Amino acid sequence: MKIKTLLMALLCAMMLAACRGDKEAEKPKIAVVISTLNNPWFVVLAEAAAKNATELGYEAKIFDSQNNPSTESDNFENLISSGFDAILFNPTDADGSIVNILKAKTAGIPVFCMDREVNSDDAATCQILSDNYSGCVDVGIEFVKALNEKGTYVEILGLVGDNNTWARSGGFHSVVDKFPGLKMVAQQTADFDRNKAMEVLETVMQANPDIDAVFCGNDAMALGAYQALLSAGKADKVKVFGFDGAGEVIEKIKEGKIVATGLQHPLVMAETAAKFADEFIKGRTVFPQRVPVEVNLINASNAAQF
Repeated sequence: MKIKTLLMALLCAMMLAACRGDKEAEKPKIAVVISTLNNPWFVVLAEAAAKNATELGYEAKIFDSQNNPSTESDNFENLISSGFDAILFNPTDADGSIVNILKAKTAGIPVFCMDREVNSDDAATCQILSDNYSGCVDVGIEFVKALNEKGTYVEILGLVGDNNTWARSGGFHSVVDKFPGLKMVAQQTADFDRNKAMEVLETVMQANPDIDAVFCGNDAMALGAYQALLSAGKADKVKVFGFDGAGEVIEKIKEGKIVATGLQHPLVMAETAAKFADEFIKGRTVFPQRVPVEVNLINASNAAQF
């Protein structure tokens, strides 16, 4: 009887040790939910966020919302039911994404927004955002200088539901609208998409063939606009401005094909979001609602440094 009791006790101890081992082997999980991976800039943001989370000891998985609020909602349902411990989030829509954040919050999962903002101070745990307005003030100043305060131009906007679209446009116009010699002949959206921007500018130039410049709300659209100008034989006559700091655009600035861009810092945003998620999981409870990240103007004078 004593031997049987000892064997049962030993078996229970082994089972408990195995259970503890399984729990210790399970890594906490961080989800990286990105608006679209169809844009190289967001690929950098996603991969950097996942890399930082992994280096902090977490299992990281990237979810692509494909710029579709419905897909984003499905991603949240999936990761909530899968037991993720935190979400590093790049929203598809400033208003529409709030409901998804609140679902995660109800489930006890903190959400840290990266680059794109939502219109709520009570949803995300923290929002780490580029200073888009100030960055485009600098682009606007460069625009005025490059055009010598006069000329006609086109503005190509990003997603209408993204606050970054309007912050960038607002910063740009806060400067450019002070110069009556600069006239905007068209303002259209291209959803931050390279191909759409090319198509938009091709259509706009049919009615406005003699424009002097194009301001684009991101670098993908600037590249699309440049391609449209190249196809029309006007790439050397029309000045192009972007925003993001994409490597391809910086190369074109060095070559004199694009005038300027605003350099965002996705690596800084990704690192900060992952660091904050780690601190939350380890017990930190108070975070600033918004953390601004500086944007740097890139033009011919400093492009070689990047």
